[in-house]
Order: sequence, then C-alpha cells, then structure tokens
Amino acid sequence: MPSVFETTSIAIPITFVTKTSWDAVRETLPPAQRQFAAASAYSAKPGAYLALPASDGTIAQVLFGLEGEGAKSRDLFRPGALAGLLPPGAYRFANAPHDARLAALAFVLGTYRFARYRKADRPEVRLVPPDGVDATEIDRIADAAMLARDLINTPSNDMGPEELAAAAQALAAEFGASFACTIGEELEKHFPLIHAVGMASSRAPRLIDIGWGDPGHPKVTLVGKGVCFDTGGLDLKPSSGMLIMKKDMGGAANVLALARMVMDAKLKVRLRVLIPAVENAVAGNAFRPLDIFTSRKGITVEIGNTDAEGRLVLADALALADEEKPELLIDLGTLTGAARVALGPDLPPFYTNDETLAADVARCAAKENDPLWRMPLWPPYDAWLDSKSATITNAPSGGFAGSITCALFLQRFVEHAGSWLHVDIYGWTPSAKPARPEGGECQAARAIYALLSERYA
Repeated sequence: MPSVFETTSIAIPITFVTKTSWDAVRETLPPAQRQFAAASAYSAKPGAYLALPASDGTIAQVLFGLEGEGAKSRDLFRPGALAGLLPPGAYRFANAPHDARLAALAFVLGTYRFARYRKADRPEVRLVPPDGVDATEIDRIADAAMLARDLINTPSNDMGPEELAAAAQALAAEFGASFACTIGEELEKHFPLIHAVGMASSRAPRLIDIGWGDPGHPKVTLVGKGVCFDTGGLDLKPSSGMLIMKKDMGGAANVLALARMVMDAKLKVRLRVLIPAVENAVAGNAFRPLDIFTSRKGITVEIGNTDAEGRLVLADALALADEEKPELLIDLGTLTGAARVALGPDLPPFYTNDETLAADVARCAAKENDPLWRMPLWPPYDAWLDSKSATITNAPSGGFAGSITCALFLQRFVEHAGSWLHVDIYGWTPSAKPARPEGGECQAARAIYALLSERYA
C-alpha cells in the first residue's frame, strides 16, 4: 500500500491541545482565528477537531483535542481519527502528542478502508514524519496490520482453507521464504486432529508451513489458528454466535502479519510459520461428541464439544513445532468466549510459564498500545482435562475458567520449546474507535514484533 508519509515544506500544522493547555494555545492564535474558535465553541475536549481558516480561505492550522493530565486514561491512538476528518492534503504535527510514534502509526492505520466489495476511497491525506520517528518502520507495521484486517474482513466464501493458503504462499514468495502445504491422506496420517476438524467440509483442510531466515539463527516458530469458518460443528452455534465466524482465522491472519513484519525487518531469526487451515462444517462425516482421536503427539483426545475445535487444530501444529525445539514458540488464536467474558474484546489474555518472557510481553504491549493481560496456567485446573476414555478431553464439563483450561490443553502438546507463549485473541473491533475501524483487527502481533525486535535485531 502506498505510504502516507511525505517530506514537504508545505504542510498544514496540527496543534494538539488539552483542556488544560487550550487557554495558552488560544492566546497564541491570530485574532481572527481566535474569534473563529470562539464562534465554533471549541472546547479542546478529546477528539474535538477544528480547522482554522487563513485570510485567503485555506486551512491555516488544525486543532485536535487530547486527554489532559488529569484524565483517567489516554487513548494513544486518538490522533488516528484525524485521517478520516482532514481534507485532502499534507499535514505535520506542530507540537507533540502524548506519543508521536504511536500517533503517526495511528494516523496511518486510520486511513485503512476495506474496499474489496464496495467502493471505499482511502483518505487522501499525507503526513510529514515527526522528528525522530522512523517512517519506514511505521509503514512496515501498518502494512502488516492492514494485511491482517483484509484477511479477517474477507468473507468465508472467498477465504476458505485454499484461499488462506494462497495468501500465505504469496507472502512467502514476496520475501523468498519456503512454502509447503500438507493435505489429503498425508494430513490425515500425520495430523489427525486437523483432519478431523476439517473433514466434513467440501473445502479440504490443510497445514500451511512457511520457513524463512538463516538456519544458524535462533529458531522462532509461530502457530496461528486458521478456522476459516466455524459453525460449531454438530454442537452447532446459534445464529448470533455464527454471525462473525469469518474472523475465526484471526490467529492465522495475525501470525501472517507478524511474519511479514519479521521478514521485512530482516530480524535475525530462523522463522517458521504453521497454520492449520480448516472449515468446521456440518455433514454426515463430521466429527462427533465423544469421538476419540489420537493426536500427532500420541495423546488421545476425547471430543467433549465440537465447538472447541480451535485447540484441536492448534494441538497438532504445536506438536510439530515443538519437535524442532524452537527457542521461542508462539501461538495465536481466536479461541474462547471465556476470554471475552473475563477481559472483553480489547484485552486478550496471554499465557506463559517464562517469567522473563511474561514481563517482556507486558512491557511491549504497553509500549505499543497493543494491550495484553497475563493469565495463569493454573496447575490445579489441569485435572479438569482428564477423560474417562482417553488421555484428555477438549472441553471439560462445567463453565469455569474456559480460557485457562484451553491454555492448559495446548500446554500438553508443548514439551521441548525453550519458551512458549499462548495468546487468546479476539481479532475483531466490535465498534469503531480512532485508528481501529469496526471489523477485523491486528491484535498481539505488534506487541510480539516489538519483543522480537528487541531480542533478535
């Protein structure tokens, strides 16, 4: 996507103001502009926008309100609203927002439009990069985030397992990475859980495998849940629960976004990306409650609920990843409603037993305005996974601690990795916010990229 950034000496200044600073800023305005602001009842409340006219009728400068010092919280992406408010033209920050780098990123993310099926012109606004902000890095992150949004927003009739594999193959080709896909009898033989979940669909399940980087560099493996549509299987979802299930491949979309950042930045890692791509459909050959399958790792799994399919496909992929003993193994998936009940759509939980990794993830999440919250891999709940007929069940009875028990299920398939990080994302913005339009969203990928950049630059 063409860059929003432009270097020019002719750019309209954007002045950020708060209710506290507004009086002082107002006194610096020319009398005509001061009068215009008064006539417009401008109050500098957060998100308040006002274009001040010059004597020739052009825009002299723009005022934009931010949260002040006494605010309970600050939305560091609030400047992203400007992309949809400003008339076409080039702009610059006249003073510093709360975080100039995040404000610039938000500005770029705010230009996103999903235009595959209807006309949606991208705002014709450009921004002079703020001093000290790496425009190339901002573009790298924004392009990846928009890739994730596009993949998630694409409806399932145009984004099945084959189309998701094609998107992954295109990304691999762009960066000279290897690409492989396991499908059919080989999938059934070597990845029984992935095959079981996807076998009822007319769209064949598959395991996508991308490899990139110097074999001598530390191995980092990313695993993303790629359930391209989830009916719930025979434990059928209600229509309300099925409505946005095109987003159930959000883990895969965000893993591809993260991989794009890593490869574009040429981080010193040996990267592997694994995506189990399936559609959880209903048919006569669909897997059933209380069916038992032997996973790739040899663990037998009893199906307590066919709607807990995401952990099944991730389990086989994690087992494969773990066999190589990566230094860092990360999985992302849109997995549990329990995570949303606990933390809502904006704050995905993450799980790890590595205290250093946990601290680094939390710090990078805060730094990148990509919120994440640590939850415990609580050992006493591990017994809830016990099955009377198999090694474990995929869905313990009772409704307690659903996100935790899902993480504990996945942990059974990770044994040899140096460190493991599991993130239960939502991958969707239910209602629009600055820089975050309603629809598919890039979650956790920016925070994890910051972590990987620190460790493997």
